[in-house]
Amino acid sequence: MESKQQKIIAMFDEIAESYDLANRIMSCGIDIAWRKKACKLAFCNLSEETLKNLRIVDVACGTGDMISHWQKNATKENVVIEDIIGLDPSEEMLKIARKKLPNVTFIRSEATSIPIEDASTDVLSIAYGIRNVIERDRALKEFARVIKKGGILVILEFTKCEDKSLLEHIMGFYTKHILPFIGGIISKNYRAYRYLPDSIEEFLTAKKLNAELQGNGFTPLYTKSFSAGVCTLFIAKNS
Repeated sequence: MESKQQKIIAMFDEIAESYDLANRIMSCGIDIAWRKKACKLAFCNLSEETLKNLRIVDVACGTGDMISHWQKNATKENVVIEDIIGLDPSEEMLKIARKKLPNVTFIRSEATSIPIEDASTDVLSIAYGIRNVIERDRALKEFARVIKKGGILVILEFTKCEDKSLLEHIMGFYTKHILPFIGGIISKNYRAYRYLPDSIEEFLTAKKLNAELQGNGFTPLYTKSFSAGVCTLFIAKNS
């Protein structure tokens, strides 16, 4: 029988062609600012020497959005990326990523089994992907294994709100009811975009995810929620 994880991967295969368009429309492009902030903070927490020869691994890279932001922001900040690798379990997503970024190495891989040597990576990022990993603790252990001591973990994720404000209730209504409708029209796959609000509801609060990071050897450096708590940026150091 197909596992829950394999069903999630198959779902992303199905929506790969329309994924970028749907994301831009549904987020109104706001996620670009979040990704830019993530890159800037990661660079700020690394030494000048490291920034001259940076190795980045982007897990659950999808169609390569976060990798594009790493490259653009590195150029702006005079950071030299020596090597950048994208990993994703969806072959259809990777096909698009390879067309968009032909000079980047992309590898089909799940977050729980990363084909990268120990303590070899300065920055590991995962944008809107950790929520889709069923064996999350195993993935966090893999992240700690491949990131150098003192290296940086960057997570952007939709997190669950506690004690919601009025604005957070409004954003929650949009996420739960409007977003699946828009995503379903664009992708012709309502089920996939119905999964998004359901997966957020089943996911962790920012506080609980930080506790899991600490339990796996990471020291949280920065945690900030955006857009009425819908999205949270985590910057943590591998201790």
